[in-house]
This record gives sequence, C-alpha cells and structure tokens, in this order.
Amino acid sequence: MQEELPVIGERGGIKDKSGSIQSTYALWEDINEMIKPVLARHGFALSFRTPRNERGIEVEGVLSHRAGHRETTALVLPADTTGSKNSVQAVASSVSYGKRYTAGALLNFTTTGEDDDGNGAVVTPRVTSVQAAQLAALLERCSDKAKAAFANIHGTPSAVEKAAFDQVLGMLTKSASQNSAAGQETSNADHH
Repeated sequence: MQEELPVIGERGGIKDKSGSIQSTYALWEDINEMIKPVLARHGFALSFRTPRNERGIEVEGVLSHRAGHRETTALVLPADTTGSKNSVQAVASSVSYGKRYTAGALLNFTTTGEDDDGNGAVVTPRVTSVQAAQLAALLERCSDKAKAAFANIHGTPSAVEKAAFDQVLGMLTKSASQNSAAGQETSNADHH
C-alpha cells in the first residue's frame, strides 16, 4: 500500500508576524481525500479518538486492517491559540494538526509545497514527518555554525528533499558526533 500513497500538496500556510508565509503544510481534508481510496483498496481504515487529557488535547490515530491488526499513535498538544482563535477554534485547530501528524506517523506519506504559478510545476517530494523529526533531533546536537549552514541550504528539516534524506542524515550524524566530541575535549581541557 505504501507505494500507492500519493504525494499530497501543501495548501495550508503558516504566516509570520508580517503576514508572509514561512512554512506550508498539507490540509487534513486534502490528506484524507487522497489516502482514503488507497486505504480502502488495501482493507485499511484510519480513525481518530480524542481521549480526555488534563495535559492538553490528545489525538490518537488508529490504523486498523480488516484482518484485525491495529497500530495506534498519539500526540498531546496545547490548544492552538495563534491568530485570533476562540477556544472552540483553538481546539479544532489542534485536533486537525493532531490528525495530520498521527496519520503521517502511521502511514509515512509525503507532502510537497505547491509551486506559485501552478503551471505543471515539478513536484519535489519532501521528507516524511517522521524523517523530519529525525533530522530535527540530530540538528539539535549540532554546532550553531552547522545549524546556520543547514538553514541556509534547506531551511527547515521538513523542507529537505526526499532524495537527499540519506545524505543529509549522514552529514548531520557526523556533524552532531563531531560537535559532542568537541564538547568533550573542551570539558576535558578544563580539568587539566
């Protein structure tokens, strides 16, 4: 089924204070519309639960197969009060984010930014949300210089092209381990 999952266009945009779009994301309705037929063909169903949780809004994604197997993953989010959302909209926004994120974690589909002119734009597949999280975790352990270089080339971890994932992963792994080794040396130097 994995092979048949489509690349989903990112029509949602997150704006910065000046109103320019700083990052894009696939809307839940677009994801749902595109993955539903593929899931159905292979006997899968995706459902969500929002159990009560004192720590925030919990969204649990459940991927089940007609043969009885199920996978679940959950995410706890704060209410999204960005913009001028009222409390109901804030919860709805977080639930929608939770659905996108848990569906992405369960199915590992790819989303891509839409080209501005839309003239048969070449779709550049981006890394999956799981791969982006992997890169972000490694980036945290890199030096500020390496972080700046990464930002110049790729922008954010989720903007990394799918084809470059292995190479970027390798470079960040190396950079992170060199940075932690450098940290070790300076702390050892202090003791002498």
